[in-house]
Amino acid sequence: MQLEDILTSERCYCHLEGVSKKRILMNISEKLGQQFVTLDESEVFNSIMAREQLGSTGLGNGIAIPHCRVPHCQGIIGALITLKNPIDFDAIDGKPVDLLFVLIVPEEKTDEHVKILAGLAGLFNNPDFCYTLRQTQNSEDLYNIAITFETGID
Repeated sequence: MQLEDILTSERCYCHLEGVSKKRILMNISEKLGQQFVTLDESEVFNSIMAREQLGSTGLGNGIAIPHCRVPHCQGIIGALITLKNPIDFDAIDGKPVDLLFVLIVPEEKTDEHVKILAGLAGLFNNPDFCYTLRQTQNSEDLYNIAITFETGID
């Protein structure tokens, strides 16, 4: 599976504002709920927050990959976000987060979920990729950079 299979430029958000982890995740859930009629934004938000309660998805170095499985999701959905101001995300290194990739997966797609997470972790482990995303000024460029750097996330 390629990144462009789960991400579109409409789901790339550059310099998103928010003062807390909860507010950012609520904002993204609302945006995804508006784009997909089969997704209930409350269900998405509650699923992401339930996953966060199991343990933070903050990987360190300012990166987080919040993710969850949702019953009424029709396909795998990704959203790439840069934040205007870094926020506390309970990351493993204690550093604030400014890069997020939100992943929403149908409940039954457990294997794909794990494979995509591993691929995303590898992609975000590339310092050049993260640096370039942080320098980006608009959502279209954010998408194009992500697709250019990506070499397959499975």
